Amino acid sequence: MTISSIPEQPGTRQRGVVLIFCLIVLVVLLTGGVAVIRSTNSALFSAGNLAFKRDLLNQGEQAVSYVMGQFQGMGSLATSSSTQADNAALNYKASQLATNAQGIPTAMLGNDAAFGNVGATTNDLTGATPDVKIRYLIDRLCSSAGAPSSNNCVQAQSAPTGGTAGAVAPPVTTASVYRLTIRVSGPRDTQVFMQTSFSKPD
Repeated sequence: MTISSIPEQPGTRQRGVVLIFCLIVLVVLLTGGVAVIRSTNSALFSAGNLAFKRDLLNQGEQAVSYVMGQFQGMGSLATSSSTQADNAALNYKASQLATNAQGIPTAMLGNDAAFGNVGATTNDLTGATPDVKIRYLIDRLCSSAGAPSSNNCVQAQSAPTGGTAGAVAPPVTTASVYRLTIRVSGPRDTQVFMQTSFSKPD
């Protein structure tokens, strides 16, 4: 009896190509999943930092209200004579302070000892929580202390309006410009700087 072998049909041998292709797809999907998770974590971290910064900015606003009170009514810096000389006890400088490239006075960037030359650390305000400290510094935009003038100070001018025809016009009033810089220090060594300017009649 003769036994003959059945010829192998083409394409029936298993070569593992599909398995390799599936493994490649799984690696791609895994890499994409890791990237999505990392992107989500980064977005959440950025959103948290933005909210934290906004909260510190809001808390720093109390320094603006406090300083404005010093320049009004019976405040310590309400009179013209009180603003002509330096007063470290009030965090006030009668002449313009040196700043960095961003316009922040360098005295606000250093440690307490450096700040002590122009202000008092005891004037620091406390934020909503004890770990939030608000430090402020006021400087008059003048080249030197003393009586303000258009030659040595940045001044705002206001011309009177209205009046009676033929009457002598009242003189133009001038107001020196002041700069208020605020540094809010929060948890995890976070610092936020704020700055605004205002004027007060001389």
